This record gives sequence, C-alpha cells and structure tokens, in this order.
Amino acid sequence: METHEAHTAVVAVHGRGQSPAFMREQATRLDVDGARFYAPAAPDQSWYPKPFLEALADNEPALSRSLDTLGQLVDAVEAEGFARDSIVLWGFSQGACLISHMLLTRPDRLGGLALLTGGYLGPDVLAAPEGLPLHGMPVVMRSIDKDPWVPRDRVEQTAQSLSAAGASVDLVIVAGNEHIITDEAMSAVGRLLSSI
Repeated sequence: METHEAHTAVVAVHGRGQSPAFMREQATRLDVDGARFYAPAAPDQSWYPKPFLEALADNEPALSRSLDTLGQLVDAVEAEGFARDSIVLWGFSQGACLISHMLLTRPDRLGGLALLTGGYLGPDVLAAPEGLPLHGMPVVMRSIDKDPWVPRDRVEQTAQSLSAAGASVDLVIVAGNEHIITDEAMSAVGRLLSSI
C-alpha cells in the first residue's frame, strides 16, 4: 500500500530466530485496511544475544544498537508523512520485549503498541518513567500462561509499568504452554489498528 493511501503505519518487529518474513506472514491474518507495514530485520535474526531476563549489561551493546535502530525507523516512518500518533509498534516474543523496553526507557507517545508474548528486559522490576509520557496510548498485550520463554509475571509487570506511564493497557493471558500467536491476539491487534 502506498504511503499516501495509508493512514496507519505499523512497525512489525520479529522475534529471535525469525525474520521480517514471519511478521509479514502474521500480517496476512489481519483484516485491516489503510495500514502500511514496515518490518525491520535483526542482525543474524536476533536483536540481542542473551535471554531477556539476564542482566542488561549482558545484552549490550546489541540491545542499545537495536533500540537505536528501532527509534531511527520510527523517525524515518514519520519523515514519510505519518504523524507519530498514527504509528503503531507491534512485536512478538523478542520483538515484543524490545519494543516494550524501548517505550519504558525511551518513552514516546505513539499511536499504539501491540505486545504479543513479551516484556521489558532485565532481572529487576523496571520503574515506569516519571510523569505520564504515554498518556492515553492504547496498548494491546497478549500472552500464554505457561509460555516456555516469557514468564507470566514479567508480562504482568510490564503491563503495570506501562499503565503507570499513562498507557491504556488491554492485557489478556490465556491458558496454555505454547509459544504462539493466537487468533484472539491477532483479532485484538486488528481492532487496535482499526481504531487508529
């Protein structure tokens, strides 16, 4: 879809061991009009090397480089003509971890955030940024109760921090033990995009 035909830009961030093709495939599950998708590629299919609950220093310098890359992409999308409040960040797994960490450590009030099975990085609770920098930003969060890679408590902690930063968080955690994107999660992402 050409930029001038789209009213929403979606930055779709893949997980570890995946590529932009995975997010493009997931986008075909969405029933939305007027969205243009951007899918960045992580070097060697990984945004940072270690598990996301390891010490932050253990994921540097890759973590900072990836956060910079994502921020630069958002700026580039804005330069193409999309207002920041029409840009949505959407990530799965490691991609969801990266974008949730970005919005909590480098807050930027965008059009929305879709976090599918992910949470901020590091072993410790991450305090919300001061003030309400994400005031009113809609956030869709979906996860699986016993996901093998992303603990439920970190998903819930991330939701709490985003809410404390002013975001409007819609969190649903369903029963199961698979690392998947459910149909309900995709429906929720579609509703978010349609509301922008």
